[in-house]
Amino acid sequence: MGRGEWTRRLAAGAAAAGLLHLCLAQRAAAADAAASWYDPQRVGAPLVVLLVFSALVLYFIHASRRGRALYIRRIAGIQAIEEAVGRATELGRKVLYLTGAGSIDDNQTIASLAVLRHVAGLTARYAVDLDVPGRDPLAFSAARETVQEAYLQAGRPDLFRSDTVHYVTYDQFAYTAAVTGIMVREKPAANFLIGAFQAESLLLAETGQSTGAIQIAGTAEVTQLPFFAVVCDYTLMGEELYAAGAYLSNEPAMLGSIKGQDFTKAVLILVILVGVLLEILGVHAIKDFMAIAG
Repeated sequence: MGRGEWTRRLAAGAAAAGLLHLCLAQRAAAADAAASWYDPQRVGAPLVVLLVFSALVLYFIHASRRGRALYIRRIAGIQAIEEAVGRATELGRKVLYLTGAGSIDDNQTIASLAVLRHVAGLTARYAVDLDVPGRDPLAFSAARETVQEAYLQAGRPDLFRSDTVHYVTYDQFAYTAAVTGIMVREKPAANFLIGAFQAESLLLAETGQSTGAIQIAGTAEVTQLPFFAVVCDYTLMGEELYAAGAYLSNEPAMLGSIKGQDFTKAVLILVILVGVLLEILGVHAIKDFMAIAG
């Protein structure tokens, strides 16, 4: 066997050894990735909470679809909606509704559209003008469809006009200036500010308050809630906004989700109280189970 043949065989053997090493390294990396994705020491308590939450949500959705009435506590802001629209009817002035700054993929916007459907149904029934200036293009399109459908279901499609829901601008403070101008010039009798709001919340609420309108606000933005709570007549705080959407829409999936969340919170509070009591007695079973390994 010549020297060149030995050289070729050694090179082929080295290449095969390198390929084998690379395959083994990739297999070890995949095993490490799988281990980091699923670690039995880390999934105990979170897995139990997930299963309990999922089971409760599915149970209440199923119960709602079968016709069971799911109780959701009365919220003052929801009860005042008809009063606000009735006041606009008596004064012969319009109702202004803002869906906030969020797009259609924002949960607050979805909840706001559910409230908008209810408000539009009332304005159609009482023949009151409704004004919905839009900021986000997708939310504007969804709001137009929602209002038009609400007028149709109320049996008054003739009252719906193309400018009932109109697009203004995406710019934050240009939109704020346009809406505050509507408030000052046309003086709506009722203002609804429901959805995701940012720094414009105080400007809108203060202007509406100065015109004497009854104002119902709702947002899950913690930094904007104090402004609404101080200035507006009624404020849906945090999760009350989502509960309002579920309460007014009467959608089984939304009602079941709300009830499932409430019961899951009740179970967790009970577990925490029992865990504190057991810790006082020197029993660490719940604490050890709830601990997540680092």
